[in-house]
Amino acid sequence: MRKYLFFWLLGLVPALSFAQALTPTRDYTNAVLWQQYSGEYRALSFQAYNFARLSLKEALWEQANGKPNCVIVDADETILDNSAFQGHEVKAGVSFVPADWTQWTALAQADTVPGALAFLKFAASKNVETFYVTNREAADHDGTLKNLQKFGFPNADEAHLLLKTTTSDKEARRQKILEKYNVLLLCGDNLSDFSNVFYREGKDTKEQVNLAQNLFGTKFIVLPNPMYGDWEKLLYKGDKLNEADKGKQRFDKLKSY
Repeated sequence: MRKYLFFWLLGLVPALSFAQALTPTRDYTNAVLWQQYSGEYRALSFQAYNFARLSLKEALWEQANGKPNCVIVDADETILDNSAFQGHEVKAGVSFVPADWTQWTALAQADTVPGALAFLKFAASKNVETFYVTNREAADHDGTLKNLQKFGFPNADEAHLLLKTTTSDKEARRQKILEKYNVLLLCGDNLSDFSNVFYREGKDTKEQVNLAQNLFGTKFIVLPNPMYGDWEKLLYKGDKLNEADKGKQRFDKLKSY
């Protein structure tokens, strides 16, 4: 009996190892590589900014109330590509270290998202200003401006860069801009870049997207970001979760058949 139990346990070990392998704590490798190497990422980014150009032309035709015109854009993964930072974290075996992020932004080495610079220069040619509403913080200020100015982004100055202060909710910053400007369209990689309704507590995010479907590709221009986003927070339940806990919850949330 002991002999059979021994062989049964031997068979169980690889099965347990396989189960553990199916619930990894975190591996961004494919997501980062997709953004860095795939033609599909570039195509989707160009597609987004092509729609932005068409929508801006239409909005300019319709808008005439005396206020100056502007567009609002997020920074990270909307106009600046931070996949090199994410690659650094993957190679270091970590998910996200705030000190690493501060060091990265200070370098001002983020590349441009395909299509972003050309679109914003087109907007500037139509006397449309750009506001950069980002959740980068005060410590990232100098590096962010340097990065934008290095590529010649329009309106890359103090007046048009709105960083995070006390909250990551961008609504108050958007409303401040609306006091003096017509906001013709918004560009972002996260639904929170457009409105705080999408991740408002008690709301079904997908249902809110359904309700706003006519705005996507016209007023709201969405950029692809496979690496991170607010959407992932909705997967988790509980406080002070470690990466192993999150990995298990992600695995449990997978739809299958």
